[in-house]
This record gives sequence, C-alpha cells and structure tokens, in this order.
Amino acid sequence: MNLANKLTVLRIFLIPVFMIFLLNRLEIPYGASIAAGIFIIAAITDALDGYIARKKNQITTLGKFMDPLADKLLVSSALISLVQMGKISVIAVVIIIAREFTISILRAVAASEGIVISASWWGKGKTITQIVAIVALLINNFPFSYINF
Repeated sequence: MNLANKLTVLRIFLIPVFMIFLLNRLEIPYGASIAAGIFIIAAITDALDGYIARKKNQITTLGKFMDPLADKLLVSSALISLVQMGKISVIAVVIIIAREFTISILRAVAASEGIVISASWWGKGKTITQIVAIVALLINNFPFSYINF
C-alpha cells in the first residue's frame, strides 16, 4: 500500500476517534476542541493524499475508491453530529448528504460504462467550504458567535 492510500486509511480510522471526542465532549475535558483538531488533521490528510498520489504517480484504483468514500464518511459523520448538537438544521444536512451520495452513484454508473468523471475545482472548492464551515461550527460557531450570527 502506497503513502497516499495509507493517508486515506488513516483518515478513515480518525473518524471514530473524532466521533468519540465529539459525542463525549461534555465528559472529556476539551473534548470539542480535541474533536475539532482531529477533524482538521483528517481534512489535511485529504489534501495530502491527493497531492502525493499525483506528484509521486501513486494513483491507484483502491485510492480512487477509498478517497471519496473517506471524504463522505468524514463530512457526513460531522454533519450528523452537528445536527445532534443543535448547531445545524437536519434539512440542510439531508440535502448535503443526498447530494454527496447522488454524485457518487452517478460517478459509479459512469465508471461502469467506462466514463471517468474527475473531480473539478468546483468540487474541491465545495469540499474546502464544507470543511471550514464544519470546523467553525465545531469550535462554537467561530467567528459567527462574535457577530451575533
């Protein structure tokens, strides 16, 4: 297994650790902050694995499958937890998760027909925006809590 795939596997293993700290944030000192830190580390592995795979020519079929799966699991678990915490609307989360999995299904159907749909800069921008928003919500709506938002 190459380095890029190892980073993807690490991201998948970080998800339950993130969830443990987040869901037990009231019992664990600094649990929410630790959860946010773990989420940030997991998000960084997302950027690194793709960069390494492209730069070192380590793009694999396994990586093409696991990377988007890891991304969706990480973001979905965070969003669902934020609903449980009362920080985001369930409707917004359902729309976001439905969109993510619809795109995944469409990509899988296209791949079965031999058509490869690569990630676009719009998709990467969406992911960055989601990650920044999730981190902001995880750390008590920062910076929005300071502007009465």
